[in-house]
Amino acid sequence: MPTYAYPLLLAAGFIAGFVNTLAGSGSLVTLPALIFLGLPPTVANGTNRLAILMQNVVAVSRFRDFGVLEIRKSGWLAIPAVIGAVLGARLAVDLDEELMRRVIGALFLLLLPVIAFRPQRWLVGRHVERADPGWAVWVGLFFVGVYGGFIQAGVGVFLLVCLVLGAGYDLVRANAIKVLIVLCFTVFALIVFIRHDQVSWLPGLILGVGNMAGAWWATRLATERGAEFVRWFLCAVVALSGVALLAGLR
Repeated sequence: MPTYAYPLLLAAGFIAGFVNTLAGSGSLVTLPALIFLGLPPTVANGTNRLAILMQNVVAVSRFRDFGVLEIRKSGWLAIPAVIGAVLGARLAVDLDEELMRRVIGALFLLLLPVIAFRPQRWLVGRHVERADPGWAVWVGLFFVGVYGGFIQAGVGVFLLVCLVLGAGYDLVRANAIKVLIVLCFTVFALIVFIRHDQVSWLPGLILGVGNMAGAWWATRLATERGAEFVRWFLCAVVALSGVALLAGLR
């Protein structure tokens, strides 16, 4: 790799780790960075999962330490997402994602008014410790897992929709559960990409160091500043991501 690749990957990883932990769509930063360095899009997609895995190991540990994540009570929510992610990763090996990118961009912009103008659903939720998701939430988590296994970018936003509007968690706790779910399904998606030789290890590890640093900082902000800060950050990310996806930015 050229010398300039190291600081570029570290910076892109830090931004992505921060954005992913508080909201989602950090891969809209890391995927273009990896492609800019010469990785084919399929390899960039697989390599990015290594950084995502490293990021969420840190995020899960930090949220648990801050007392907003109980893994035994929340881990079962990862089951449908893991199943979906394995399917999505298999599709991603040789499927064009351009149409899905634009559809997701439009959906992001449609979700923005819900996040911005119904704050109590995001800030309070319906339960404090453990929500009681119905079958619709399980189905939603499965399809979000399919998307996450396929392309990753923006999957955090859709997980938050399922966990807050569907299952009833408040936004800070939903963020913590989100990173746990992503950690779980990324393990299985990464295995699929490794088996198809679509992971470049050195760029992925360097990117992952940046992701871990961003996740470390984001967990602190989320727990110290609370759900109101996370909601406005999420609004900004959803708006910018939706425009970027519709415009075809990479």
